[in-house]
Amino acid sequence: MAGPKSGLNEFEAVVAVARRGNFRAAAAELGMSTSALSHAVAALEARLGVRLFNRTTRSVALTEAGDQFVARVAPALGEIRFAMEGVNQHRDTPAGTLRINTSLGAAQHLLTPLFLEYVRLYPEMKLELVTEGRLIDIVADGFDAGIRIAEAVPADMIAVSIGPEIRSGIVASPSYLKDKKRPRVPADLMAHRCIRARMASGKIYRWEFERRGQVLTLDVPGDLTLDESGLIREAALAGLGIAYLTDWTVASDVAAGRLVRMLEDWTPPFPGLCLYYPGRRHVPAGLRAFIDLARKLGTK
Repeated sequence: MAGPKSGLNEFEAVVAVARRGNFRAAAAELGMSTSALSHAVAALEARLGVRLFNRTTRSVALTEAGDQFVARVAPALGEIRFAMEGVNQHRDTPAGTLRINTSLGAAQHLLTPLFLEYVRLYPEMKLELVTEGRLIDIVADGFDAGIRIAEAVPADMIAVSIGPEIRSGIVASPSYLKDKKRPRVPADLMAHRCIRARMASGKIYRWEFERRGQVLTLDVPGDLTLDESGLIREAALAGLGIAYLTDWTVASDVAAGRLVRMLEDWTPPFPGLCLYYPGRRHVPAGLRAFIDLARKLGTK
């Protein structure tokens, strides 16, 4: 007797919901509406005659049957993707979807030389770029690769350097510095108004300094705390205090005289951005093309 008729899209829907634990996040991952995703899952449950998820207004969790189903289906879907990618290798140009997770600052820095160039070179590829401050598990969240500064790359990932070293700058506007004594050593910052940064983890960033082997961190004072570098830059330009920002963010302002760098001998460069992805037996053609383009960028 023939089994229940079902499509791969429904299987993909169930696996995505199981992975993300949320219909909305799973729908965004698959590029479909939440209602369409919910319908696909419900249709499969109806044909199987078994509930795969327990749903409440606040959470979605696999049932025992759903857990067993996903455990068998997810690897099979992976094999199908590998088979399709194997065929894709024979195309003149790769086709499909590439999902990249990175920070907003890195995305802005690499938008033209990497991301837009990739879209131009490979018109049959769909590129989905997601920016967020927190460091995520790219495999669990359904991304093909991530881009972060080298020190943030998980140790179990393959990493490709894609840019020069990065330097942070201690900067302030000329209007803020007027009639004030400029800091000569990091400790002098404790007598200034500083624009503090809250990290994605919720912690306040402690400013980091290093000179001739001496390393120190400061919990600087300040009555303004922001959680995005662009906002911190705007506050610094407005004369609200001293900021700690990367050269990506402030180089043009420093060159134009809108911001002034200080404590340069205390802020040495550090390893820059890396593209990282999980080690696997097969790298999809679209990701391979992205890696090759990133490598070229890293050698410039």
